[in-house]
Amino acid sequence: MNHVWLSFGCAVALAVVGATHGWWAAQATVRTEQPVLGSRSACEQFNGLPAGFGPGSRAGMLPVPAGRFTPGSTSGYPDEAPKGAVSVKDFWMDRTEVTNAQFAAFVAATGYVTDAEREGTGVVFSAPARGRLVAPNSWWALVAGASWRHPEGPGSNAADHPQAPAVQLSRGDAQAYARWLGRELPSEDEWEWAALGGGDPERIERGNRGAHEPRGVDGTPTANYWQGSFPDINTGEDGHAGRAPVGCYVANGYGLHDLIGNVWEWTRDPYRGARMGSQSGDPVAARAGAGAAPGPDIAVIKGGSFLCAPDFCVRYRAAARHPQEADLGTSHVGFRTVLRTP
Repeated sequence: MNHVWLSFGCAVALAVVGATHGWWAAQATVRTEQPVLGSRSACEQFNGLPAGFGPGSRAGMLPVPAGRFTPGSTSGYPDEAPKGAVSVKDFWMDRTEVTNAQFAAFVAATGYVTDAEREGTGVVFSAPARGRLVAPNSWWALVAGASWRHPEGPGSNAADHPQAPAVQLSRGDAQAYARWLGRELPSEDEWEWAALGGGDPERIERGNRGAHEPRGVDGTPTANYWQGSFPDINTGEDGHAGRAPVGCYVANGYGLHDLIGNVWEWTRDPYRGARMGSQSGDPVAARAGAGAAPGPDIAVIKGGSFLCAPDFCVRYRAAARHPQEADLGTSHVGFRTVLRTP
């Protein structure tokens, strides 16, 4: 496995070195050079590395216009209650969640070591046997050797899935990657505004609540979420029972993929306001059960994940928010970056 990973890392490192030259040309061609995503076949063929990717480049990003809206939802959970209108300036955002290939390029160029790698453990989801009654949180475990390279622990290899979202990363890991590129993590408001894609917030929220799952007019899933009875039965109707390669589902109005479902995404903001139970079990419990003290910083994650189900966690929505320990990496949280225009 090590030889496979080293060759993969070298390949993406070379791509990054080349990407630092000809920056202006990359800006002129980034839209046409990106693969057309939005289908299962297209996302599985994507190598996970946008053309021209590297520091100083907008490769893999799309513009999000300025606007004014009211974050939250009157039809969501109590912790999503609207607090008032906000204005958002225009910015650029990653078209997809940051992939294993992109994060590997960062590591190859900088030698960065993640928090999970330093600690030697990561939190991993494991579904119970079908029909077996288990206590909430028992499907999360602190696994030795789990990291972004081995998302589910030894035996799982990110190098085999370069187009999948990078996970097992703390907010600090995500920020280090963003800064390497000259970017930042989105604020909660920026993230939610981008996830709406120019659509009407309340209509979108009502359409994705309860039995009204994120599905197209033909009834097919438009996001990677849990179909079936959580946590033991996942039919995989959407084509993926776990994390999906980025860009498998249709883009929103701004051309952005997977803001809803697949993996939760870090924001730069600390979590404030009311809190509710995780609704899909609390991965922090796995760390606490191993005797580890909770971290002092709690950040906002957005968008839900492949573990959100209509009967247990209806978080596959733009307004959905959740607290997450900032220094804790898990198998269902990733991120994307933004570039704020002067």
